[in-house]
Amino acid sequence: MPPILDTTAVPPLDGALPLPQWGLIRARGADAAKFLHGQLTQDIALLGLSEARLAAFCSPKGRMLASFVGFKLAADDLLLACRRDLLPTTLKRLSMFVMRAQCKLTDASAEFDLYGVAGPSAEQLGSAAGLGPATWAKASLPGNAGTCVRLPAAGAAPAQGVERLLVCVPVGAPLPLAMPILPPAAWDWLEIQSGVAIIGQALTEAFVPQMLNYESVGGVNFKKGCYPGQEVVARSQFRGTLKRRTYRVAASMPVSAPLTVGQEVFHSSDAEQACGTVVAAAEWAGQVQALVSMTTSASDSGQLTAQSPQGPALTVLTLPYTLLADV
Repeated sequence: MPPILDTTAVPPLDGALPLPQWGLIRARGADAAKFLHGQLTQDIALLGLSEARLAAFCSPKGRMLASFVGFKLAADDLLLACRRDLLPTTLKRLSMFVMRAQCKLTDASAEFDLYGVAGPSAEQLGSAAGLGPATWAKASLPGNAGTCVRLPAAGAAPAQGVERLLVCVPVGAPLPLAMPILPPAAWDWLEIQSGVAIIGQALTEAFVPQMLNYESVGGVNFKKGCYPGQEVVARSQFRGTLKRRTYRVAASMPVSAPLTVGQEVFHSSDAEQACGTVVAAAEWAGQVQALVSMTTSASDSGQLTAQSPQGPALTVLTLPYTLLADV
């Protein structure tokens, strides 16, 4: 069952919407970048002011406790955007390791508003901000009224790709450009098309970063120094022990019950034991798609179903990026 090409173009979505499901952790102080560098899977010490990073915070066993889009407001002032439902526990755990470092961690969710911007509106805003073309590029908004980060595009560019931005502005400040309102379901759909999952509370400690393809989408730096779980993450990559990856799938219609994060996925070869987990799901324009982290062997042949062995059938679709091979 090799992945099939999704010939259905991503709908021409356009607009902006607030992202109340996201929150922000702020790290300030002379040692802020150095401290986060020692805790996350990405190189934060060399993070420039014109770029952002996708990163994970792992347990000593290499399991992801949270994932972030991180960027600097200044050399000693960083923001980590993450799912709001796991922010309190993540902030508490990170704070345990600050010790004597000159770094103050706070919940900055009440200081800033986060927006998702997609389609022509994202292209227009990115151009006005002078945002670079690379994924995870970062720039200040016109008039220094906030920050925008180029997220992975939804779908395969250029024919199907939809540009996406994460925009951070001071609380109560308007976006610098007038834009249509984008429905939340549409943004969820675009996240699926990007193939990149940001974990929430339901998935904490469920995966090592490679099980969500983080090494293939700029979420892991294998050249940096130690961080919690680093040995496990490196061993998974360099000793060929990784047996799970994340795949984009489409559900057969109609779907009797919505696909939800955390649901199990089954393979026709084994009705007793699940082979995977739904990590993100969305319905838009009469279609249901999801990101599923599952055993690599399950994607080769046979039938996949969601929720139960008798649940809706799943078809594996191509990802908008290439998976890096194990070394």
